[in-house]
Formats: sequence, C-alpha cells, structure tokens
Amino acid sequence: MSSTRDTPSKAEIDAMPPFPALGLANIRIPASGREFADAAADLLRCRYIGFDTESKPCFKPGELSDGPHVVQLTTLETAYLFQLHQQACHAVVAAILESSKVIKVGFGLKSDRGHLLRKLGIRPRALLDMNQLFRSEGYRKEMGVKAAVAVVLERKFQKPKRVSTSNWALAVLKPNQLLYAANDAFAALKVLEAMHKPEAELLALLGAAQTR
Repeated sequence: MSSTRDTPSKAEIDAMPPFPALGLANIRIPASGREFADAAADLLRCRYIGFDTESKPCFKPGELSDGPHVVQLTTLETAYLFQLHQQACHAVVAAILESSKVIKVGFGLKSDRGHLLRKLGIRPRALLDMNQLFRSEGYRKEMGVKAAVAVVLERKFQKPKRVSTSNWALAVLKPNQLLYAANDAFAALKVLEAMHKPEAELLALLGAAQTR
C-alpha cells in the first residue's frame, strides 16, 4: 500500500476550475419501451459505467425511506436516469445492475446494495466502489466524489445540499435535479478513466469486495 495521503482542503478545492459536467442535452430520462431498450443497449455495450442512486430524504423521527427513487447509469457520453415509480423500467435496471460483464462504478455503494434488494429484489453484481480503490492508494478517509474529482482531475465538483436533499420521488424532476443526479454518476466514471488503472487491479478489488 502507498504511504498515507491527504485530500485537498476546502479552500484548495474552491480555487480549482469547475468540473466539465454533462449538460441537459446529454441526459436521458427513458419513459417508453423503446427508450428503455435503447438505454439498455447503450449501457450494456460498455465495460464500465457510472452508477449512483437518489432517494427522497427522511426528515421526521422514525420515518423510513422507501427509496431509491432514481437510479443513474452513465456512459462517458450520456447519462440515463431511471425513475423507479415507472414499473416498466425495473426489468431494464435489473438486467444492467445484475450483469457481471458491465462494471458499475461509484462512491459509497454499500448502502445501495441493501436498498435495491429491499425495493426491487435486485442483487447488483460487479459494483466497483471507488472508495476501495482510493484506500488501496493510501487515502484513509472515505473519499467521496467531490474529493476524488479534486485529487485526480484537479477540478471543483459542485454538490449543492439543497439539491441533494430535494424530493427525488417527484414524477417530473427539476433541471437542477437532473444535472446533480447525472453528474454524480458521471464524475465517478471520469475519475476512474483518468486513473488509468489496469483491469487486473480493478478485478482484484471486485473479487475482494465479493468475499466480504
């Protein structure tokens, strides 16, 4: 393992240029059988895709989340946001998440496993939690996408709390929600791409995660 490393300070991150995020033109919200099929074809052709979920937050004591409400899956060109209130998308989401050929890349994915199993009966395979990769690089803390973008890409990644804690169960998501959700998943994939890790190393991390 490498020697212990630290992440940039908030001031250092704030001084960095902004992350080149996906715009609305590159975000798809599939809503029909044809759109679900097209999204699946695009995502399943990839070896690595970005992955994240969003859930409506709980603010009352004892309130239990019925999320996730959105599943984000991205290529290096396009983000697909699947709104889980649409029953028709569940089979497509399951096919992609349960595929062992497509590696899903994200941060802090442990909780997503349980939530997806509870809500959809999905047991995701080939999940590459980037926090594991950064731990192998000598970073002690949970990295998170914002710090990872700063370390690897030397860019500032915006994560507005007012958007992260917004209502993800809405039937029609707002533009700022679309941008937030899409780029959370997209940024993880861009960080992995920039690290230029050999696949053997990544597969070893996946194997270690499966045995835990």
